Amino acid sequence: MKRVCIIGGGIIGLMTAYFARKAGCEVTVLEQTDLTDGCSFGNAGMIVPSHIIPLAAPGMIAKGFKMLLNPTSPFYIKPRLSGSLLRWGYYFYKSSTADHVRRSIPALRDISLLSHNLYTDLAHELDCSFGFEQKGLLMLYKTAAVEHEEQKTAEIANQAGIEARVLSHSELREVEPEVELDVRGGVYYPGDAHLNPNELMKNLVRHLTNNGVTLATQTTANDFEHSGNRIRAVITDKGRYEADEIVVATGAWSPFTAAKLGIMLPMQSGKGYSFSVPNAAPKIHIPSILAEGKVAVTPMGNMVRFGGTMEITNIDFSVNLQRVRGIAQTIPQFYRGMNIETPTPERLWSGLRPCSPDGLPFIGKSKRWQNVIIATGHAMMGLSLAPATGLLVTELITNTPLHMDMVPFQPERF
Repeated sequence: MKRVCIIGGGIIGLMTAYFARKAGCEVTVLEQTDLTDGCSFGNAGMIVPSHIIPLAAPGMIAKGFKMLLNPTSPFYIKPRLSGSLLRWGYYFYKSSTADHVRRSIPALRDISLLSHNLYTDLAHELDCSFGFEQKGLLMLYKTAAVEHEEQKTAEIANQAGIEARVLSHSELREVEPEVELDVRGGVYYPGDAHLNPNELMKNLVRHLTNNGVTLATQTTANDFEHSGNRIRAVITDKGRYEADEIVVATGAWSPFTAAKLGIMLPMQSGKGYSFSVPNAAPKIHIPSILAEGKVAVTPMGNMVRFGGTMEITNIDFSVNLQRVRGIAQTIPQFYRGMNIETPTPERLWSGLRPCSPDGLPFIGKSKRWQNVIIATGHAMMGLSLAPATGLLVTELITNTPLHMDMVPFQPERF
């Protein structure tokens, strides 16, 4: 029985633990928190095979600079003298090409569809409920310029085998009948889904505990003990953990963990915010993204969660209420009469997303260490891609055939 030590107890780490344990491995998860909060808890809960175009794409840099001038815009880079930020920006610039997009689409499509199918299985296999619903996703837009962009994206999606339907304002009422939409139109992706991330994380923790996975919480990995090209043990503030296979899934902290292994991961943290309010009548039924404001809207039972912003920063948990105000101000521009006050910091969730410079996650074996696997860099797609990532990592651990080509996700590709 292989001993697997997973560093990081976010959704990527826990899904890896789930599949590794299912494959018969002895699994330990090391997590620096108490597993009651983190980026995996407060996200929008969307499972989005529709998102097949990477963040690094032609035109993104120009759009980003325009947004920087607006204090309530959904995108912001915190100014600072940082070699890692400059390196990340350089790789982002180099990756923002049509050729990169063309090569990335099949990889993102395949891992997204695999993940969606696995969530469908998990909804039946897990001894718990996590609010998984397959109602699709609406990309809503107000302007002709964004309409053109979204319709072009829909065309690309259909060509890649992802169903996308362009809907007029009147056709949207058939999909979202209760709320009054103040939009020009939208694109409907019927193959997308959503869930309640809080319930998923809570129930995953319980399931793993009940099935023999060791969850070492409030435990920080400080160093590694190696012999030749293999890591023998993880040295933590609570002791030494021996393992046959090591998985680095520490999210926004991954560059620091990887650096201790002599591995360079060009990543930045992308801070996001979310808040939830009662989903009172008229109710929102279909998850949506409000395209001009980049705001995610997800109904979760009796609540609806609004989330957004991408603040490229370091490990920084300070709250920028101007960015949060931008989310709140966007909502009534799309949903008539839905005036949402900017939440106070006590009602606000924020988290750090691990962002690679080319918009593709880092998933794969280390070139330097024979028994180290990296699984991070998923940005806003962590929850969406977690089951597929966990399964693929487990297939690497157990030397079984892979469900898909993983070359595009190679961790040391830069």
